[in-house]
Amino acid sequence: MTPDDRPLPRAEVELEVPFHDVDMMEVAWHGHYVRYLEIARCRLLDAIDYNYLQMRASGFAWPIIDLRLRYAAPARFAQRLAIEARLSEWENRLKIDYTIRCAESRKRLTRAWSVQVAVGLDDGEMRLASPPALIERLMAWQEAQP
Repeated sequence: MTPDDRPLPRAEVELEVPFHDVDMMEVAWHGHYVRYLEIARCRLLDAIDYNYLQMRASGFAWPIIDLRLRYAAPARFAQRLAIEARLSEWENRLKIDYTIRCAESRKRLTRAWSVQVAVGLDDGEMRLASPPALIERLMAWQEAQP
């Protein structure tokens, strides 16, 4: 049994761009966006009850093997950001799509995606299909939706 055609999980977090993340032009340094994505990704994984601690407990690491970002407009000092993470693929890998927006205007600032694969902690081998632990949690999440 696998998750059905109902929508896949999504999560959104808001944060304010701190002073230590910006350059002299008060623009967030591009490398900090990866941390913003990680915060949203962790919220998404918590929502499906399969966070990094639970992944490890189920016998798997889920390293990121691909990460892409496309910047449309800068994030600036003290700006409130809304970072959305949406699960888009789960069968052979976890692909998560992201949108970073200005929380106030909802203007899109950045699009991104990340890909993670299951790696067995016992043998260090990459799995070609997502393990049952992930599938079970996705099915439980879908069944809990109205």
